[in-house]
Amino acid sequence: MKAGITLRQRKKALVQSERVENQVQDCAIKLDEVNKTLEQEIDYHNKRDSKLREITEKLTVAERTLSDTEDILARANQAMEKAKQRSLPDAATGIPNRELFNVRIEQAIALARRNDWVLAVMFIDLDRFKLINDTYGHVIGDEVLQAVAQRMQGRVRLEDTLCRYGGDEFLYLLVNPQDLESIQKVAEEMFERVAQPVIIGDLTLIVEPSIGIALYPNDGETSLELVANADAAMYRAKNTKAGYTLFDRVKDQSNQVKSQQGNATVSV
Repeated sequence: MKAGITLRQRKKALVQSERVENQVQDCAIKLDEVNKTLEQEIDYHNKRDSKLREITEKLTVAERTLSDTEDILARANQAMEKAKQRSLPDAATGIPNRELFNVRIEQAIALARRNDWVLAVMFIDLDRFKLINDTYGHVIGDEVLQAVAQRMQGRVRLEDTLCRYGGDEFLYLLVNPQDLESIQKVAEEMFERVAQPVIIGDLTLIVEPSIGIALYPNDGETSLELVANADAAMYRAKNTKAGYTLFDRVKDQSNQVKSQQGNATVSV
């Protein structure tokens, strides 16, 4: 009796064991499927994250490129605006403006340094112009400036530059003049051209220039020095009624200080 019960129990236990084994196998199969699904999900997300990182990196590069392009365009626009300003003539006289003179004198100094040239800078101031301007007004004053400027421009060589510096002041750059005598001859011609009467309607107006001359490299090796020293020489020409004078470091010392102070905030 006990032996029969034991056999049934064993059979039952065996059946249960097989069921448990089958359940375990089923669980193992399902767990394996879940693991495969998880691996696929992880692989998908990794690929997606990698793609997102790639896209993000490309966007970052594109943003930097766009920023660099905007900077380049901004600099190009600034350069174009400066070039435009340089190309525009002085409104009152029609001759080159100060911006163009700044470029030309720097170019000339570079050439002179390389080729051992001499340069001459003439600072030309119109005497009695303020009286004409105050007496007859700015319209007449501008006509006088235009007439005088065009006369001087008629003497300018292709390689030289005449500009209106401001007010009734002009700068004339002579590139590689032949000698000192030729420079003085140009100064005399400029004086004669400016000193001719200007006829406007019923008015006959006379202005005479005071001209100061500074030479590269003896009187200065930079544009600022040359203009300041030509300005100082111009004051001596004005005070002595000499018409024109060459810069002299001893004679123009006091005027040189005034000129440098006056041009301290001006880039020439």
